[in-house]
Amino acid sequence: MPKETTAAARQRLDARRGAPQFRLRFGLIVIAVVLSFFGARLVQLQGIDPKSYAAMAAKEGVEEVVLPAERGDILDRNGLPLADSIHGKMVVADPAMTAAKAPALATLLAERLDVDYFDTLERLRARDSRFQYIARRVPSTLATEVLAELRAAEFEGISLRDDPIRDYPANDVAANLLGFMGTDEALGGLERTFDARLAGTDGQARFQVGGGNRIPLGENTVVPARNGEALTTTIDRDLQWFTQRVLGQTLKKYRASSGVAVVLDSRNGDVLALADAPTFDANKAVDADKDDLGSRAVSEPYEPGSVAKVLTAAALIDAGKVTPRTRLRIPANLARQDRVIGDWFDHGNIRLTLAGVIAKSSNIGTVLAADAFAPAELVGYLEKFGLGRRTDIGMRGESPGILTPGAVMNSQTKDRVAFGQSVSVNAVQMAAAVNTIANDGVRITPSIIQGSATTENGEVVGTDVATRTRVVSARAARATARMMERVVDPEAGVAPGAQVPGYLVAGKTGTAQRVAPDCGCYDGSTSVSFGGFAPADDPRFTVYVVVHAPQVDGGGGSIAGPAFSRIMGFALSRYRVPPTGGKPSRLPVEW
Repeated sequence: MPKETTAAARQRLDARRGAPQFRLRFGLIVIAVVLSFFGARLVQLQGIDPKSYAAMAAKEGVEEVVLPAERGDILDRNGLPLADSIHGKMVVADPAMTAAKAPALATLLAERLDVDYFDTLERLRARDSRFQYIARRVPSTLATEVLAELRAAEFEGISLRDDPIRDYPANDVAANLLGFMGTDEALGGLERTFDARLAGTDGQARFQVGGGNRIPLGENTVVPARNGEALTTTIDRDLQWFTQRVLGQTLKKYRASSGVAVVLDSRNGDVLALADAPTFDANKAVDADKDDLGSRAVSEPYEPGSVAKVLTAAALIDAGKVTPRTRLRIPANLARQDRVIGDWFDHGNIRLTLAGVIAKSSNIGTVLAADAFAPAELVGYLEKFGLGRRTDIGMRGESPGILTPGAVMNSQTKDRVAFGQSVSVNAVQMAAAVNTIANDGVRITPSIIQGSATTENGEVVGTDVATRTRVVSARAARATARMMERVVDPEAGVAPGAQVPGYLVAGKTGTAQRVAPDCGCYDGSTSVSFGGFAPADDPRFTVYVVVHAPQVDGGGGSIAGPAFSRIMGFALSRYRVPPTGGKPSRLPVEW
């Protein structure tokens, strides 16, 4: 082979060998350039301007969804629900998919879900958003039906998420106590007072989306919801139901404007029933009269009338001023300063014992007995009974009532306060005062919460923190109870209709003039009441019934007394309290 030919062949061979090496070097250079670009981009994202890029990512591809907490139940003393949460749905939209047909879609949603058309239209067209709430807390059945209609009409972009709904399974039972819920907030009663406990804390899910779908390997963080805690009350749901029905029937029969009834466990002050009438269905609160939404039993002060006479009598006996057999001469009327005090019944000069004064509810006899007290002495006892201050049981809007301080009370005011006028109370406050006599002279702060719970004002309330205060001696309380037994005696008293067959009952009637709020004067109407306990010789329940502004003539004995009897009889039967077999009081009423 010639020499040149061999050299050329070698050059061609070297060229073939060098081409791959060149391509390899070139490829490595290209890779290095690309990696440098991504490295610079990474530095920019993580080191130079991470917040702006995170914001862009969140705006364009991160979806945040609320995970609703389930509200804690409100339970009766036996664990039965007074308020609970049932399955509901939130209706949500993806504006990227709904904007094109927004007007027609908004029309259908507004009609079926009762939402505002224009607000819904705006949400369906929202820019730079893949998630918009359309409706919250929609019943599952309705939400599912609406979604099926949308799909049948070939609408896209609407979906459902879990969203619990507040429910009141017994409808109007304890509604004035419980309050009710709006869409996103508690609107009264225990729901609002203990909202921090009941509400829990919503969770949140955050994830990246692209093209309307979740990116499997993208950001995906979940903060789970913390459900609310249950709140157990002292209420007995069945007793509450019965008490409300009796109260409502009484108002209807006597054409009264309103009324309240309270049932206490005499031994510990637990509120077993707290009824208001008129009331409302907590599931349909929006349809109720605004004046009926709160609880008149704590928020509406009124003059208690003659039920307060037993507080005056117990105080006088405790102070050693009188006994049940103290003899009093009762004139036809009693002139005091510029006023004349009379009795509810016409009479000439009569002679009554203190027991007779209570049995027949004599204003004049009470004033004459109370002459043994200076104003400050009487007020001191009434304050210990709990008058003039809130019970603080954990209900919103509680009125403390009005009790003139003893240091400034004159003798004329003291006369009226002694028989229950010129002093105002709320119904729970007065029930607790009567219960003090049932509990051998020891006042127990009433409780509506089992255990303890903290109110919105930071106060701890409940049976765990209930207090006991000696107001009068056990001897004075028992003597007063024996006088109260004579009130229901058909031969001696004014309220035989308050008797409970088979049981000893101790009680007291009340009839008081009502004050018109617009003028601060008496308007001619009355509040009639009956408060008492049974069995009288071993008290188990204290019941207090008040009927405001009845339009049919009658007093506490004839109107409130029969309601007391029915409620007390049901309570004794429900809790299987046997009759004691004790003999009724035979204290003399005249001399």
